[in-house]
Amino acid sequence: MTEQRDPVRVMVVDDHPMWRDAVARDLAESGLEVVATAGDGEQAVRRARATAPDVLVLDLNLPAKPGVQVCRELVAHDPALRVLVLSASGEHADVLEAVKSGATGYLLKSASTEELLDAVRRTAAGDPVFTPGLAGLVLGEYRRLAAEPAPAPDAGEPGAPRLTDRETEVLRLVAKGLSYKQIAERLVISHRTVQNHVQNTLAKLQLHNRVELVRYAIERGLDDA
Repeated sequence: MTEQRDPVRVMVVDDHPMWRDAVARDLAESGLEVVATAGDGEQAVRRARATAPDVLVLDLNLPAKPGVQVCRELVAHDPALRVLVLSASGEHADVLEAVKSGATGYLLKSASTEELLDAVRRTAAGDPVFTPGLAGLVLGEYRRLAAEPAPAPDAGEPGAPRLTDRETEVLRLVAKGLSYKQIAERLVISHRTVQNHVQNTLAKLQLHNRVELVRYAIERGLDDA
């Protein structure tokens, strides 16, 4: 008997009503559960906290509170939340600011409906999703950040949390930019097991999201191992 999965719960935030409604309709028609929509930043924070979506589809250019601040506040409140930025801007500064604020992915509004649906599902599964050409930019930024001194837990220090061999293996593959699905195939384990290892590692290292996790791994040279 196949296990029935609950539909992915999605919230759409955009200040253009026609665009917002069209995106919400496309997501709902594809079988996703649209739990809320919002037209400005403050409304987005309130409604997201009230409805607890799995994925937040977020525009950056919002009245009342900018999208990056919405992302930062909501991810800090609920680290399990996945944020997919859907923006008209492909400017590198906007992409990097969104990722630093906790976004898991970044898609341009020129994407097709099929690309958006695929991106939302992959984001819900924990995979980083970027419009082609932006993934390399983000990985380059991870490396730049890793070159800067930053306080982070050190697994080698006495009393610091120790990762299992499998957690370290998963962390190394995450740092190399592999998706959870690719890691599962490489290690011959289930997608859910990969997610569990990542969540356990985040908890042990007191990190909040994949961005911090990749930075931690690159700082320790795990991406070259």
